[in-house]
Amino acid sequence: MQFGIFTVGDVTPDPTTGRAPSEHERIKAMLAIAQKAEEVGLDVFATGEHHNPPFVPSSPTTMLGYVAARTENLILSTSTTLITTNDPVKIAEDFAMLQHVADGRVDVMMGRGNTGPVYPWFGKDIRDGIDLAIENYALLRRLWDEDVVTWKGKFRTPLQSFTSTPRPLDGVAPFVWHGSIRSPEIAEQAAYYGDGFFHNNIFWPTSHTQQMVNLYRQRYAHYGHGTPEQAIVGLGGQVFMRRNSQDAVREFRPYFDNAPVYGHGPSLEEFTSQTPLTVGSPQQVIERTLSFRDYAGDYQRQLFLLDHAGLPLKTVLEQLDLLGEEVVPVLRKEFANLRPAGVPDAPTHSARVAAAQETSTQGTQE
Repeated sequence: MQFGIFTVGDVTPDPTTGRAPSEHERIKAMLAIAQKAEEVGLDVFATGEHHNPPFVPSSPTTMLGYVAARTENLILSTSTTLITTNDPVKIAEDFAMLQHVADGRVDVMMGRGNTGPVYPWFGKDIRDGIDLAIENYALLRRLWDEDVVTWKGKFRTPLQSFTSTPRPLDGVAPFVWHGSIRSPEIAEQAAYYGDGFFHNNIFWPTSHTQQMVNLYRQRYAHYGHGTPEQAIVGLGGQVFMRRNSQDAVREFRPYFDNAPVYGHGPSLEEFTSQTPLTVGSPQQVIERTLSFRDYAGDYQRQLFLLDHAGLPLKTVLEQLDLLGEEVVPVLRKEFANLRPAGVPDAPTHSARVAAAQETSTQGTQE
């Protein structure tokens, strides 16, 4: 099982000081956080994609390329790549290039984002959101899987004998997660292709997460990729920790109350009772995270949101120390002990290359 963090890259004033970092400071902080994630032994760093204030990560592959050069083991991912408004040709090229730069330590999470105006900014119509996601991803798969592509669709100009360069590293494209909070069509898409499904359940009750994950698992089996239990599932989560839970609640409350995504709404206590947000001690985070398995089944990737709502970099790095030293080692052990035989490991580039080679050898022998 893989454990890591994701960032949305918000530039938010610290409610305890009133000071907001500059865009430059926030970007540099995200890079420091990524490198710290490797230092403390996490598996994954993922960044979102946004094209509007107060967010800064408009060019994820630029950021991840920098992180690749300064890490050795960390898997580099997006937590959203806008499959609806990005050109599939550019996605194919950018992430194949990143694969080579990072020696395969790359995957990608497709999503539609949560900002409606992004569609006209890139010449698209939000009413075509689902259709864009379906058509663009179908083309992206062909661009990665086929050396020469001739294609015609509804939303972009046709391609005639086109080769996307560079080709995917070792002939194996980045592993794809389809991220969705609310759209069953995206769970269906992930299942159809046999890709991973990531439910970023940071805002939703467990019943909704269970419904979406179960839909994906059943459809994964329907399309012949394996049993429902063999489907590749990832979950999001939010945590804030101090060794004493009362200290965690007291320190985090002003950040929660003023956060742009959920501030001025339900109370901290209401939100933690209804969603996976956990504010407390490392042991409370461990117990809460282990409970995700009760409604999502055995899954392959757990990403936590730590750096948001104006939290200063020093505090986020302290959170990473607690996560890497006290939380994740216990979660690794407990999840491994609970995992039944036959549940697949989280996908890695080396494992997928080996599987492709084995399939090729079997085909030759037949």
